Amino acid sequence: MTGQIIDIIAASARSNGGRRACIDLQSGEVLSYTELDRRIDACAAILSRSVAREPATRIAMLSKNAPLMLVVNFACIRLGWIFAPLNWRLSPPELAGLIEDSEPALLIAQPGFAGVGSDLAAQAGIEMLDTDALSRSIEAEEGPFGYARGTDPDATSTLLYTSGTSGKPKGVMLSEARGFYSLANFVISYRVTSDSVFLCDMPMFHIAGLCSASRTVLMMGGTVAISEGFDETLTLRRLGDPELGVTHYFCVVQMAQRLRAHPEFPATDLSRLVALCTGGAPNPRAHIEQWLADGITMIDGFGMSETGSTMAMPIHDLDLIRRKAGSVGVPLLSVEARIVDGDEREVTGDMAGELWIRGPNVTRGYWNKPQETAAAFAPGGWLRTGDIARRDADGFYYLVDRKKDMFISGGENVYPAEVEAILRTDTRLADVAVVGVPDARWGEVGCAYVVAAPGQALDAEELIAAARGMMAHFKAPRHVVILEALPRNAAGKVLKNELRARFAASEPA
Repeated sequence: MTGQIIDIIAASARSNGGRRACIDLQSGEVLSYTELDRRIDACAAILSRSVAREPATRIAMLSKNAPLMLVVNFACIRLGWIFAPLNWRLSPPELAGLIEDSEPALLIAQPGFAGVGSDLAAQAGIEMLDTDALSRSIEAEEGPFGYARGTDPDATSTLLYTSGTSGKPKGVMLSEARGFYSLANFVISYRVTSDSVFLCDMPMFHIAGLCSASRTVLMMGGTVAISEGFDETLTLRRLGDPELGVTHYFCVVQMAQRLRAHPEFPATDLSRLVALCTGGAPNPRAHIEQWLADGITMIDGFGMSETGSTMAMPIHDLDLIRRKAGSVGVPLLSVEARIVDGDEREVTGDMAGELWIRGPNVTRGYWNKPQETAAAFAPGGWLRTGDIARRDADGFYYLVDRKKDMFISGGENVYPAEVEAILRTDTRLADVAVVGVPDARWGEVGCAYVVAAPGQALDAEELIAAARGMMAHFKAPRHVVILEALPRNAAGKVLKNELRARFAASEPA
């Protein structure tokens, strides 16, 4: 794809500008495509006056979900800059690491994050702009603007940070060309049209919120209703609200389970849902069958920051969805997939192996990390996903396990190496190992097995509380077990399978 980028907001503003584009569920404000287009240009004008207008300028944003995140994202695209939304769940030291890596020219922060935002900006020697002040300036800004709609669709336009197996965050580089293919995959697979209404309460610092649940429907001229975050009571009521008219909802499996367990679920009319899309972790067969029995089309799929929408179950065949319940589906329009063994040879039959992905939707790598980028790709442009999967005789894929020790807690990737590195700064600990263990609410949580340093007396609850002060709560272990020594093999590697088995044996049946 060459030449001018495809500006999906400008296109809809020209063709049918009066249609609803965004609904702010916090304030109730409704933005038409014409108004959203104007705000994007106004924001671009303000940002270009705030910092030097240079190619690939980075703009970081620390905010909960809001239409302004889309405004800033598209403003950066029109300026040829890079948008870097930050995970507000992270601790200040973790956020400082993202700022250090992305080197933004400006930090935009919501008032609730103004304190940490000011500290981060001061440490980086940059300015911080309050979202309320930016919104007021956008309202007052007058045109004409006439911003060029970008010139290089293959240039990086968004940085989405995801943890790496080394424990250090990696900025996935997304371009508008690659994003176009990812959005097209979703549109075609999930019956998205100009009449579709998406509810977005997945965090917009993730690809699921920023792209799958927001930009996908905007690409088709439909409507995105943006919620600050997930709340099972509010979400369920919004899904059943006939005036809002939600047709598509994307969530992780644990969110869907919490909706189903809500007391109001049996009385909620969800018949308007075209698709309830799930991802982030394997979806149990029994769970899918429950939703299908209620007449709600639950579609499981697979994607990641590096690839966007990658696989999905066919939406048109409910019998097939029932038969293949537990599968993440088949590769989408622009995707090639293969499964390889430990020698990187393609496996036969339904053998399990690492899942590799190739296609124009795949990232070209990680920001400022050439070694990690090289390690992520195999010859021929194949991305090593790090996920273990198998493929049945009909070509449907099933996730089996993670190649590394990473686990998913409430839809968030957690890497034990990162958690262990932080816990080891506690001088009371001589040794530590973290594993993911089952949890009824979050899917998985961390369990830290620790060994006391000489002369130290450890208390498990105190260590859990201390961990929450050092890292994001979703990373902090929910369980701590104190041992005399960690089990290790002859090479000195911790036997984490043994630790998981120990936890399973200690849980009541």
